[in-house]
Amino acid sequence: EEKWLEDYCSQLALVGTQILWTEETHRVFDEIESGSENAMKEYKKVNDDRIEKLIKRVQTDLSKDVRNKIITVITIDVHGRDIIEGFVNTK
Repeated sequence: EEKWLEDYCSQLALVGTQILWTEETHRVFDEIESGSENAMKEYKKVNDDRIEKLIKRVQTDLSKDVRNKIITVITIDVHGRDIIEGFVNTK
């Protein structure tokens, strides 16, 4: 996720990350229905790893536009991660 963000405008990058999050979250619910009890916890780890990579990326030498785009994606990804964490905690 963190590399391709530079190739697209902010709006497309945000739409792309939201489509990915929605598809993956839907897949996790399918896995839970199929009996995978830890699917949501595992997906939270995936989210945490992505956010960590983006944070490391934003700490490097970037143009102002790319930095702002990545910070925006981090904000949206943290919100998505918080939703997943809520699912994990309500289990």
